[in-house]
Order: sequence, then structure tokens, then C-alpha cells
Amino acid sequence: MKRSHIALAFGLTLFGVPCAGAVAQDKPAIAIERPWARASIGTTRPSAAYMTIVNRRSKPARLTHVESPVARRAEVHRTVKRGDIMSMEPAGPIEVPPGKRVTLAPGSLHIMLMGLKRPLGKGGVFRLTLRFANGRAIEVRVPILGPGARGPSE
Repeated sequence: MKRSHIALAFGLTLFGVPCAGAVAQDKPAIAIERPWARASIGTTRPSAAYMTIVNRRSKPARLTHVESPVARRAEVHRTVKRGDIMSMEPAGPIEVPPGKRVTLAPGSLHIMLMGLKRPLGKGGVFRLTLRFANGRAIEVRVPILGPGARGPSE
């Protein structure tokens, strides 16, 4: 190989331009793993959705807003215990540190789906959009498990 070709290949690689034989990265900077929701009891009571948010970026990812066509309102909530009483309250924006993951799970952080527009039936799927502070939106297809489900492995 001529020196000019070696220098060109080195320069392109140095500046982030892949050359022949380079492996392309196809993993998204922010990934959603194992999304799921519990079936609702009609539409009068809220339901909840769960998932793990993975941040592969070198800076924090901040989830600021959640929306879904199946609910009038969707918010990230946290379960808190005050004395002997368990309750849920809005959690506000959720920060996912660089290279880390945040899991939304029963009894912890979760997405409350309030004012359901239709019942969420076991075996169905619905869309959920996660909006981040950097303007990025990620649409997630959420499978609906049974009303007493504890996770997608069931």
C-alpha cells in the first residue's frame, strides 16, 4: 500500500470517517429495554408502564416528558413510604447518568397512565413516547401483560 493511501486511511479514521473494514456502531445512544405494562381494570383506574432506560452516551440523558395516545396524561411517578402508608407521587424529570441504566419497576419509579381512553387488555400493545431534554423523542411499543404481572419474564 502506498504511503499516501496509508496516510489517507489514518486521517479518515482519526476524524471519525470509517474506512474499509471498519465496524459500524448500530447501537442507539439511548435504548429502551424490556418495556411492559399491566392490563387495566377498565378505564376508571390508572395503569402503569415499566422499562429500563439505558444511556450509552458520555453525558447524562434527562427524561422530561412522557405521552401516549391511550391516556390523557402520562407521568413518571415514584412510590414512597411515609410511616405505614405507601403512595405515589410525580417524580419530575429522570436523569440517566452516562453509561448507566435506570429501571422503572413496580414499587419504584414507573410511568403512570391516567385517564385511560380505552382499556389496556392483556396481549395488546400500545405506543409510549419518551421525550428527553435534548429534544430527542423515542417511541416505544409496550406489550400489555396480565393485571397481576410482575414483569415480562412471566
